[in-house]
Amino acid sequence: MSLPEDLSQFNSLVDIIARLRAPDGCPWDRKQTHASLRENLLGECYEALEALDEGDSGKLCDELGDLLMQVVLHTQIATEAGEFELGDILTSINTKLIHRHPHIFGSKKVKDAEEVRRNWEVLKQEEREAGTSILASVPKQMPALGYSREIQHRVAQVGFDWEDIDGIIDKLAEEVSEFRQTENKEQRTQEFGDLLFTLVNIARRLGVDLEAALREANRKFCRRFSYMEEVCRQHGLNLSQISFDEQNALWEEAKRDV
Repeated sequence: MSLPEDLSQFNSLVDIIARLRAPDGCPWDRKQTHASLRENLLGECYEALEALDEGDSGKLCDELGDLLMQVVLHTQIATEAGEFELGDILTSINTKLIHRHPHIFGSKKVKDAEEVRRNWEVLKQEEREAGTSILASVPKQMPALGYSREIQHRVAQVGFDWEDIDGIIDKLAEEVSEFRQTENKEQRTQEFGDLLFTLVNIARRLGVDLEAALREANRKFCRRFSYMEEVCRQHGLNLSQISFDEQNALWEEAKRDV
């Protein structure tokens, strides 16, 4: 197979993936299945999120390319197995987008983005089979925090939600009190889960992206801890061998300087 003439074309990617999966193609690509690529797909999603968090458009361009490659690779595997083809994917998403945007492709009028969001949820409900829970389609493989936010968001669409943020704050205080009263690991695990669930609810109501907030908190911690390690190296100290009070003093210094 000759090299594609125009590497900026989507069809070039499709042709390259098909060549890699051909009988005389790449041994690694040929042995992949939907199941074996699960971690790769998830990893590429996280790398794209990291690029978004960093605001690095060049890196984001690369990571979206890697993510698109995963989509095309899964599509090629499905095509070979007679499951579905690229055209089926495109038909599905195009049909869905048109159906969920009647204010663009139909005669429905909306006044703002909030009304669009409400209509979107109504249209999604219409697409579900009768008797299906609104929570059934939330992927259970999602990270727990994201899954928690999504199920809370969905039930809020049908009115099952706190009247105001103060009620959730009070609930958080209640959950902290219950956590303090736990007596064994099983109880602590259960009550800690309730604490996290309530924190997710607060983030949802305040419009805080909890995954992004926690990722930033993790990065901040790593920067400060690395600062502590570097200070110790400069002074010929072993971080693990200084006292906790000395470690804490370094941490406070890191908070000021990093």
